[in-house]
Amino acid sequence: MKKTTAFVLSLFIVSIISAFQLLPAEKAPKAGQPNIILIFMDDLGYGDLSCYGALQYRTPNLDKLAGEGVRFTNFLAAQAVCSASRAALMTGCYPNRVGISGALFPNAKVGLNPDETTIAELLKEKGYATGMFGKWHLGDRPEFLPNKQGFDEYVGLPYSNDMWPVHYDGTAITNTSDNRKKNFPFLPLLHNNDTLQEIKTLDDQAKLTGIYTERAVNFIKQHKKSPFFVYLPHSMPHVPIAASAKFKGKSKQGTYGDVLMEIDWSVGEIMKALKENGLDKNTVVIFTSDNGPWLNYGNHAGSSGGLREGKGNSFEGGQRVPCIVRWKGVTPEGLVCNKLTSTIDLLPTIATICGTKLPAKKIDGVDILPLLKGDMEATPRKYFYYYYRRNNLEAVRRDDWKLVLPHEGRTYEGQIPGNDGFPGKAPENTPFPLALYDLRRDPAERYDVKEIYPEILAELQKVAEEAREDLGDDLLKRTGKNVRMSGRVQ
Repeated sequence: MKKTTAFVLSLFIVSIISAFQLLPAEKAPKAGQPNIILIFMDDLGYGDLSCYGALQYRTPNLDKLAGEGVRFTNFLAAQAVCSASRAALMTGCYPNRVGISGALFPNAKVGLNPDETTIAELLKEKGYATGMFGKWHLGDRPEFLPNKQGFDEYVGLPYSNDMWPVHYDGTAITNTSDNRKKNFPFLPLLHNNDTLQEIKTLDDQAKLTGIYTERAVNFIKQHKKSPFFVYLPHSMPHVPIAASAKFKGKSKQGTYGDVLMEIDWSVGEIMKALKENGLDKNTVVIFTSDNGPWLNYGNHAGSSGGLREGKGNSFEGGQRVPCIVRWKGVTPEGLVCNKLTSTIDLLPTIATICGTKLPAKKIDGVDILPLLKGDMEATPRKYFYYYYRRNNLEAVRRDDWKLVLPHEGRTYEGQIPGNDGFPGKAPENTPFPLALYDLRRDPAERYDVKEIYPEILAELQKVAEEAREDLGDDLLKRTGKNVRMSGRVQ
């Protein structure tokens, strides 16, 4: 009798389990959605962090982040200038695809088109709280501000911290040598659409890193019970640079060292907030930069770490930037990834991580989650287009092969850099000839090998032609078939 009862009971249990297995997949309980923190620096050089080889600066919190996650060594900003780079980050597109180029000035009539889908909008649709604390620079008209682009809360500057009527050393502009800056308003520190205060002095600017950090930490605490996205685009170390009283003079490496020391502190505060609120195991932390260093500012600029050129240039020093991603339990600790990747890849990767759909419109980014998980056999990105100025195709890349196309551009080489906030010269119309570089052997782009590898040259010339068909090329007066308009107001 006992055996019969046990047999019937076991059949009953098996039938219940089978019934549960037949339920539709969407009925199963969902795993917790990871939080996303995206820290975006301004003009940080590839060689500025100690985990990337800097000897003069110590960045212990960022070194720790790299030791607990993946450090990328071939990570490219989509374009080597402020607004264009940020448009690409937010949309997963080359900036010229969404109609944004260069750096937008105060009261510009253009901005990121509200019809484009941003990372914040993707995550908001999945129930994420979205907060942004820092520099926006995708249009300062009300139609273009972060609250119109998917962010629940915004505190920060609407554009670059040098767009004010003040010299880089903090003195007022009183002559007519720079009429454009002379007519700029003081910097508005915004809370959503309202001005919290005007940033009028370098002492005011010195508080920005602390303000952004405090706001981000408070947002984390307020939303610890629901998934959140924090976008933290610092104004520093873009000139004019300034560190708060707590860090001024502490690095023993000048003002730039003090600024980096405070940025590293900020990263530490974010990580501390995650741990104290039990969130560090369910939060993806991404740290990167909008472009390379503005080298003609000398001791107020960073280092490209031996790469050629810097900001405003399509050589590697202008676009290759630090990138660290930490997701505890997912990213292998201390992994170094040499695969070609870019800021445009962050949107589709975040979409995969958080289970969101990709934007309906065409994007250029690829999902690099396999690399984050340590699959070094994966090659999600094979090609990359280097555009600059309005829509000049200046180079194309396949893996470690880079073809520089004939163009004129900025150069810092052979120039005496400036000092203490004032720039040296950086000629804008230097001619660069057709050249092929093997970046694996020649990351500094010094040895043209096109005569040795004609088949690679031919392949990359075809890639350049595909880019022109798709996105256009002002150098050849070509219009792309798949470009979209920026947002515009009257």
